[in-house]
Amino acid sequence: MTSPGKPLKTGPNGRPVRPFVMPASLGGKLYVWHLLLMRRAVQLGVLLLFVGTVRWGWELAGRPVLTGNLSSSELFGLVPLADPFATLQIMMTGHLPLQELLLGAVIILVFYALLGGRSWCSWVCPINMVTDLSAWLRRRLNISDMFHLSRNIRYTVLALALVLSVLTGVAAFEWISPISMLHRELIYGIGLGWTAVLGIFLFDLFILRNGWCGHLCPLGAFYALLGRLAQVRVGFDAPSCTHCGECARLCPEPQVLNLKEAAAAGMIASGECSNCGRCISVCPEDTLQFRLRYLIEPPNHSETTEPRQRRAA
Repeated sequence: MTSPGKPLKTGPNGRPVRPFVMPASLGGKLYVWHLLLMRRAVQLGVLLLFVGTVRWGWELAGRPVLTGNLSSSELFGLVPLADPFATLQIMMTGHLPLQELLLGAVIILVFYALLGGRSWCSWVCPINMVTDLSAWLRRRLNISDMFHLSRNIRYTVLALALVLSVLTGVAAFEWISPISMLHRELIYGIGLGWTAVLGIFLFDLFILRNGWCGHLCPLGAFYALLGRLAQVRVGFDAPSCTHCGECARLCPEPQVLNLKEAAAAGMIASGECSNCGRCISVCPEDTLQFRLRYLIEPPNHSETTEPRQRRAA
């Protein structure tokens, strides 16, 4: 709250800069949390479909609902689904994947090219729940990073995984992937894979904020390249933005929130955006909203409108 006589800080649009304030009502809180709750429902729902099929024999019309794992699976015994990065590693070994695997990889590629490549990271990947917990604890314990690491390192790790696949004749990242380890542990039971997951949790908590997902994971880097084509984007309404900084404070990929570039494009255009919606939930002015890319008009052709205001809780 501003003290008497002290002028309010104003944004570039001349409007007062308002911090995000969590609503007092349950309805208001649920509105703020609705994207987070949706993400958790999708993540847990995917895991439940795998677990239900393996352990309880779930079927639909006599066909297993979801078999396999996050690298290669089959939906209803008919639709192949495959991790395109894992498939690429197999191809780099010199082996030609089965036709079903190639088809499954194409299906996933098209799906995330439309939805947003790194939507996989925030809406499906089970490791995201681990790293989100680390980030939540870091904010409350006010833990600082122990060192700086370029986020571009993940692209080096991606290239290294492909090179090692060529040299060793095996899909290199799949052998050590903590994502696959956690998925297997959750479906088939506790094993040594939990040590890798614990390592990521502690690394993110005490060493580097968003260390695994934001700096090292080659699968995230792969989907970031695909994300450049994404049709589902976080739209940016430049006239309403006061540059309060609330979005960058919470975003796991704050470098994507270049507001000058966003104003020129009318959206967050970087493929490294994971479409998690955290920025949308805390924006006091409703400046950020999910939109379809083809509906976003260049700002110089858009009519200037009054900035939107967040609905009262």
